[in-house]
Amino acid sequence: MQTEIFVNRLRLYASHGVLPQERRVGAWFTIDLRVGFDLSRAMASDRLDDTVSYAELCQTVAEQMAVPSALLEHVAGRIVAALRQRWPALTTIDLSIAKDNPPMSVACGGAGIHVYDPGMT
Repeated sequence: MQTEIFVNRLRLYASHGVLPQERRVGAWFTIDLRVGFDLSRAMASDRLDDTVSYAELCQTVAEQMAVPSALLEHVAGRIVAALRQRWPALTTIDLSIAKDNPPMSVACGGAGIHVYDPGMT
């Protein structure tokens, strides 16, 4: 059985972007996160200690989003590294970060990056 924990549409205000204005003013970002983790112990025990708290996942993401960066790729790399450090038993990390209203000459529903880390294979 493959099991995952997910957080959908986490919205955070942060100061990421290549343009000085983006870093000065900030913007809203939407993050989707899925992490693979063996949930079988928690399924039997009903104990938080046997799983990964999605509140702690959100806190880890928020901590990394609070550090300004030019590129979302850099932010994603920090998030993946922080998740791996905090929870070495994660089997996969699937992360999307979108800037809700990017400064472009076209209208869109957000633009960003997607990272899939399959862990150790």
